[in-house]
Amino acid sequence: MEEQVRRMNPLFARGEQRKRISELHRLLVGPTARKQYQLVGPDGQTVPIPESIFYLLERLTEVLAKGDAVTVVPVAKKLTTQQAANILNVSRQYLIRLLDDGQIPFTKTGTHRRIRFDDLMKYKKIRDAQRSEALAELSSLSQQFGGYDEIP
Repeated sequence: MEEQVRRMNPLFARGEQRKRISELHRLLVGPTARKQYQLVGPDGQTVPIPESIFYLLERLTEVLAKGDAVTVVPVAKKLTTQQAANILNVSRQYLIRLLDDGQIPFTKTGTHRRIRFDDLMKYKKIRDAQRSEALAELSSLSQQFGGYDEIP
């Protein structure tokens, strides 16, 4: 699993892990959530959890408890085409087409394309907004024309 994190592959929580993560999430957002939490090492040494790590842990447990995958990517990181494709949930070939069409800025290191994480997130934000807009318009048109007939 450590290698998956280092390669920025999405991580899932399965089975019993998901139940334990849900319990942890309930603790983090429960009535005692504002107390100071700390990590306890194998030798009993305790280390307070900084606020930024606390909120990150809270968000991670929320996502993993729902069964979704998570990838931790440093914001200034340059991504490979495969990593970027995974984040957008598209094929690598489709992502390369987006790059070649100029929709997402990239640089080349030798023959390899590299995409800045924040450039990828800007594209994703615009794409998601366009999708939401199109869905709202489609829904509106459907209601204007009486919706769909129900299937018996």
